[in-house]
Amino acid sequence: MKQRWKISNLYLIAVFFILYAPILYLGYYSFNSAGNMHEFEGFTLEHYAEVFQDTRLLIIVLNTLVIALLSSALATIIGVAGALFIHRVRRQSAKQTLLTLNNVLIVSPDVVIGASFLILFTIAGIKLGFTSVLLSHVAFSVPIVVLMVLPKLQEMSPTLVDAAEDLGASRWDVLTKVVLPYIRPGIFAGFFMALTYSLDDFAVTFFVTGNGYATLAVEIYSRARQGISLSINALSTLIFLFTLLLVLGYYAVNRRGAARTKTMAEGVRP
Repeated sequence: MKQRWKISNLYLIAVFFILYAPILYLGYYSFNSAGNMHEFEGFTLEHYAEVFQDTRLLIIVLNTLVIALLSSALATIIGVAGALFIHRVRRQSAKQTLLTLNNVLIVSPDVVIGASFLILFTIAGIKLGFTSVLLSHVAFSVPIVVLMVLPKLQEMSPTLVDAAEDLGASRWDVLTKVVLPYIRPGIFAGFFMALTYSLDDFAVTFFVTGNGYATLAVEIYSRARQGISLSINALSTLIFLFTLLLVLGYYAVNRRGAARTKTMAEGVRP
């Protein structure tokens, strides 16, 4: 048993090393004054200064944040409504069909999704740019929100709703004062996951973005093709740290929500 525990931990350490070593390598050389990724000459922050002095890059960062926040908010609203609808479906076959349709965008390759959106926007006459990127990000974020919210709905005891209705609460009051507060951790989890996916997405955005409009993922790809520049390392490091903060924020909210949910559940026990 002890030997198996040691092997499993060594395997876990090796997996994390493979995953994080390239990121740490990239971040390490973002402070290199030599301007290359072969020999570390000395510590400098000039590559980070280049990032903040690049006006075009700052505009692209703003575009990316606007798209991510707006698409995540819209996807969260639509996803919560979709999860509530799926949860209320009584027929198991119909519910399973809806869940399968919801999961199509998650399991489908990004290239296929991006090409499909490109064809759709072209046929519909939608100009490629802000609108096309926003719509595509909302589309692939909604299934993520549904998958985050639905388990919370399934965990919720029916006695919570029954008790509220017995006390004379309307359907709107049950929704806003009982159901939504209970599933709040799932809603926040869905929002943070949608935000992370939107910030990191490249394949779908690459297909639906137009001339003169870009997001960070597309811009980093374009600059990387032109050759090694440590400003790309600095920018990528900043994005990684921002994403890490989002993940930590998600776990903090999730833990608080779990504690609140446990308190509510204990309050309705007979």
